[in-house]
Amino acid sequence: MTARFGERVRAALDAHGPLCVGIDPHAALLAAWGLSADAAGVREFGLRTVAAAQDHVGVVKPQVSFFERYGSAGIAALEDVVSAARTAGLLVIADAKRGDIGSTMDDYAQAWLAPGTPLEADALTVSPYLGVGALGGAFALADEHGKGLFVLAATSNPEAADLQRARTASGETVSAAVVAEVSARNATSTPAGEWGSFGFVIGATLDLAATGIDAISPAAPILAPGFGAQGAEPADLGRRFGSLSPTVLASESRSILSAGPDDLAETIARRAAQYREVTRA
Repeated sequence: MTARFGERVRAALDAHGPLCVGIDPHAALLAAWGLSADAAGVREFGLRTVAAAQDHVGVVKPQVSFFERYGSAGIAALEDVVSAARTAGLLVIADAKRGDIGSTMDDYAQAWLAPGTPLEADALTVSPYLGVGALGGAFALADEHGKGLFVLAATSNPEAADLQRARTASGETVSAAVVAEVSARNATSTPAGEWGSFGFVIGATLDLAATGIDAISPAAPILAPGFGAQGAEPADLGRRFGSLSPTVLASESRSILSAGPDDLAETIARRAAQYREVTRA
């Protein structure tokens, strides 16, 4: 039986450390790599990144938008990249940020989380801002098949601050309320001592105290964009996340991908080692 997603993330962190490599084929990066700005280019970009990452990290995160822009051919390219990564033993987080209600959300979940589908990933990023309860079908499907969700809780873009730090009627921030509601779902579905499979997206460049988020129980993985090009460094992990840092996946993309295809594997290996040094000190 396949281990639950939370435990698979835990094992990946133990084996490889916190680095999660983003697969973000920006047009500028495609040009720098000598690749065409089309579906064939993003496919090659993604496959090369998977090949470079597979011996050095446990998790990759393709950003879906960079493939979607090329229509059906781009989605086909993404299918190949996701399949190659999972075949290589990497956990794949589809960064699609889906969020809707009813059967629409259910079908988004089916597309990304149901076993055997062309886009099957190990986890999906989702938005709770139509209400955490609107994601009910995704929670149920993920739990049924040992998949994961990363729920947007506290994002680092400045436009989000007024919404996510607003106070609910009970006095907690919206971000903290999201964490509490998702954590309650983890508590009912997670065996004692294991990590929850419903994790959170929390930006690494935030003042965590300002978000109102402190302890997360049961423990669950945190996907933390903002490392690398956005300014956070491996040495910042403990300072920014405190007691939550052992559960953090530090997501980097441009800072690594800009090394180019020839130096990519070496760059990933070096950066992964820096994170391991910090977390195992």
